Amino acid sequence: MSQFIFYIGMVFTLVFVYKVVYIIVAFKARRAGHPEKEEVPLRKYAFLIPARNEEVVIGQLIETIKNQNYPKELYDIFVIADNCTDQTAQIAREAGAIVAERFNQKQVGKGYALDYLLNIIGTDYASKHYDGYFVFDADNLLDENYIAEMNKTFNQGYKVITSYRNSKNYDQNWITSGYALWFLYEAELLNRPRMYLNTSCAVSGTGFLVHSDVIKENGGWVHHLLTEDIEFTVSQIIKGEKIGYCSRAVFYDEQPSTFSQSWKQRLRWAKGFYQVFMNYGKELFQGMIRGKGYRFSCFDMMMTVMPVVVVSMLCIIGNILILLLVPFEGEGLFYTYVMVSTIGVLWIYSLLFGLGLITTILEWKKIRCPNWKKILYLFTFPLFLFTYLPISVVALFKKIDWKPIPHTVVKSLDDLRSRS
Repeated sequence: MSQFIFYIGMVFTLVFVYKVVYIIVAFKARRAGHPEKEEVPLRKYAFLIPARNEEVVIGQLIETIKNQNYPKELYDIFVIADNCTDQTAQIAREAGAIVAERFNQKQVGKGYALDYLLNIIGTDYASKHYDGYFVFDADNLLDENYIAEMNKTFNQGYKVITSYRNSKNYDQNWITSGYALWFLYEAELLNRPRMYLNTSCAVSGTGFLVHSDVIKENGGWVHHLLTEDIEFTVSQIIKGEKIGYCSRAVFYDEQPSTFSQSWKQRLRWAKGFYQVFMNYGKELFQGMIRGKGYRFSCFDMMMTVMPVVVVSMLCIIGNILILLLVPFEGEGLFYTYVMVSTIGVLWIYSLLFGLGLITTILEWKKIRCPNWKKILYLFTFPLFLFTYLPISVVALFKKIDWKPIPHTVVKSLDDLRSRS
């Protein structure tokens, strides 16, 4: 049994060693910097903001969009108040957004809200001829140069672009910092090297731009799994599309602050990964074998969605085997299992700590948090990621529906910039 565990560990190490290469490439990409770009055409955009009972935070997001260093006549703000029972729609209208309201208790989720809003835009605002659509959650805040920076990358020919995701409440507790540090890692140690290597990046939840041609080709927003962002990413990669990343386009979002909220959200994410794997795993595998120019992107995404499935199954199978074999092999097997497992947990903790350390050092000045907390939360970061294991196992068996996470952190950009 100990050899079985050892070999499983070796397989996972070999499979994910390429992400160590990503970290090395990230340093090279950061040294390369950003080449100065000539003047680029100013495109016309629409902001799509699905919001469900977001009266507390929607106003701050709209304010940061209206304060962009970009011609105001070249972008519009659309809010879809989705099954709201509060003043979200009224506050969004007063703030200057174009607001639509939707009430549908059967088709629940961000994907349905986006599709509904896009249909309205296609019918009532077709004359606007938007070049692309930004997608944001109601709790987000945008740096004032966000559109201008995304527009530069958009003009490089990318049809989907994601951006740099920072946090509004990194300093709140070990849960919010765990989320935030992971998203910083995704941005700078996954998407930046992917961009540098000319492979596809990945959309993560919010803060991305989609070319209008993609929406037209898809017939609206057609992604309705529990993790519509990963589904969208995978579907684009299977088509051979490369998703870009703009590190200079910065936005902030709010992370869940209680373990109960975090459990529910990540349970949905884990279930969504299973759904994506079941629905797109075959096509990803085929892309790894036959895809021309996007084989590695398919492999990369397979290694993003598959581990949740594999780790959960191995955890269940391994523990069942131990329970079945202990009566025959004696207590020695159990003690060996405990020893090997303990060593494995400590090894993984060290790796995750190292990952958090590298990310924290690289993004030290951008993390809006007192310095002592930046250090403290390095030690809790691996613990936060460890909690994914029971969540992933439960998600295998539990029926999960989309449910909103309440947002209550009201901060301005000036509030965030004053943190150090």
